[in-house]
Amino acid sequence: MEQVFSYIIGLGAAVMMPVIFTILGICIGIKTGKALKSGLLVGVGFVGLSVVTALLTSSLGPALSQVVDIYGLQLKVFDMGWPAAAAVAYNTSVGAFIIPVCLGVNILMLLTKTTRTVNIDLWNYWHYAFIGAVVYFACDNIWWGFFAAIICYILTLILADYTADRFQHFYDKMEGISIPQPFCAGFVPFAIAINKLLDKIPGFDRLNIDAEGMKRKFGLLGEPLFLGVLVGCIIGALSCRSGEEIVDKIPYILGLGIKMGAVMELIPRITSLFIEGLKPISDATRELIARKFKGAVGLNIGMSPALVIGHPTTLVVSLLLIPVTILLAVVLPGNEFLPLASLAGMFYLFPLVLPITRGNVLKTFIVGLIVLLIGLYFVTDLASYFTLAAQDVYAQTGDAAVNIPEGFEGGSLDFASSPMAWAIFHLTHTLKYVGVAVLVACTLFFMVLNRRAILKYQREQEAGLQRKA
Repeated sequence: MEQVFSYIIGLGAAVMMPVIFTILGICIGIKTGKALKSGLLVGVGFVGLSVVTALLTSSLGPALSQVVDIYGLQLKVFDMGWPAAAAVAYNTSVGAFIIPVCLGVNILMLLTKTTRTVNIDLWNYWHYAFIGAVVYFACDNIWWGFFAAIICYILTLILADYTADRFQHFYDKMEGISIPQPFCAGFVPFAIAINKLLDKIPGFDRLNIDAEGMKRKFGLLGEPLFLGVLVGCIIGALSCRSGEEIVDKIPYILGLGIKMGAVMELIPRITSLFIEGLKPISDATRELIARKFKGAVGLNIGMSPALVIGHPTTLVVSLLLIPVTILLAVVLPGNEFLPLASLAGMFYLFPLVLPITRGNVLKTFIVGLIVLLIGLYFVTDLASYFTLAAQDVYAQTGDAAVNIPEGFEGGSLDFASSPMAWAIFHLTHTLKYVGVAVLVACTLFFMVLNRRAILKYQREQEAGLQRKA
């Protein structure tokens, strides 16, 4: 089983997801040619997104590393990035079985009406495997690992249901889609609390500027494209040791600025491919559900947040937070993690935050700043346990991507900085049976609440259809 799923995961999202969506399209009645085109468009979207994020990391990474060397900013927790974190997650015993286990949990929750999300974002199941693997190695017990992964999966599905209507209302062409990715979902409670606190500040509502408002207020400076060029040039200049070197490196500095601007401009264009590919499948699924399963009205397809990371507010806030996060990592007392390779994953923090802040750039920036500040400490705290898992995977596979340099511990901003991952880990590992009892009680409580909300939603929808008839 481990070899089978390692092979499937090894295909990568660009191959695995088109196959899944093509098969799904055919199964729900879409013509083979149209289903194949939808699947291929999703695959092209993943390829394009990986190319653009690779451009970001390959261009920005050396410049930031140079800044680290010049100013002596080295910290002891080495940033391995999300590809290494995913490799560690999937190449453990928990990761080998995570897909069938989580799919079984999803089906059980659908049957008991404790979720209305069908999570087909199989590639991002590595997040559940990640927390399961870290708990497994920390506790030296595989069953604790599976317990942590399943709890994380259930809570993520519930949060996907809770945010689905608001998500679909905020983003265009997202009807029938929810986001069951725990890195995104883990920040929702924080975003709600921070947003309510900001609303209570007198006069703060006057600062309600969205991405379009920035363009009107600041002109060219409010464009993600121009901000990308500006931030890229500033980072390029900071990577020079003296004024004379800056003059010599003007072509490099301008080139870095153009590349950063290209990332900001290309991401929205690429994410439109996901929407184009998924829309026929989403529409056909809703029609099938309405026709065949009247008791299952309101089901949503769980998809990757890659669909919406091209929103202008996400781009602007992510770009501004990159230098701020590096500065915070250096000056915060007790933090030992310096994010470099993980910075491309920052875009994925905001897909479920924007519907809460209604795209307000300042609110979104404050939410991102607070959760990343806390997240740096979470990564530092989990680093020793993540290192245990990475060292075991490296010993078994010899994968250089998960090899941690001598004298360092390993970490990643992706999911390790999530409040959900940190809370589940410590309740399971640190508090043992007391923490497990708390997790089980809270999870069952939220499942009951979610079931009540689903049944109420279905009654309202059915009543509305009857009135129309």
